[in-house]
Amino acid sequence: MSAAAPAAPSLPTVGMSRWQQLRHVIPVSREKWRQLVIAGKAPAPVRLSERCTMYANAEVHRWLADPVGYRQAEGGAE
Repeated sequence: MSAAAPAAPSLPTVGMSRWQQLRHVIPVSREKWRQLVIAGKAPAPVRLSERCTMYANAEVHRWLADPVGYRQAEGGAE
């Protein structure tokens, strides 16, 4: 009997996710991600409230497709 391997984490293409959901698919640390956001090289977060920050899944998928060539849309990080 062979044990089934756990499914790889996946990210929906639509909607929004918090860092805790992204950390399983993003190949960098939270601090490095923050630095990339500030530099405009990763998707900017959306602040829904003082304690709730989320990222657009479509933008995260765009970043995952080309991490080196990714640039934020005008408006940048908040």
